[in-house]
Amino acid sequence: MWKSLVVAIAFTAASGSAFAASAVNKDAETRTLIVTEGGGKTELALAAGETVEFCPNGCFVTLPNGDLEALTGTETVEISGGVARIK
Repeated sequence: MWKSLVVAIAFTAASGSAFAASAVNKDAETRTLIVTEGGGKTELALAAGETVEFCPNGCFVTLPNGDLEALTGTETVEISGGVARIK
């Protein structure tokens, strides 16, 4: 019984970080995303070649071209040539 409980807790803790959106900047210059989460806006600056995880519980993200997209927390935003694509 205790083993099952420990395994369930460990799985829940590990899966909490597994469900976050990620952003990767494949450009040679810094790119910025605007993340709206819980009513607050944050600028997320990604240096050249940087990858970050964000938005674990869903959010809205404004892409470099001004488009607004809703994320559930499982997507990857890939920026290349100044254009962001959601995968």
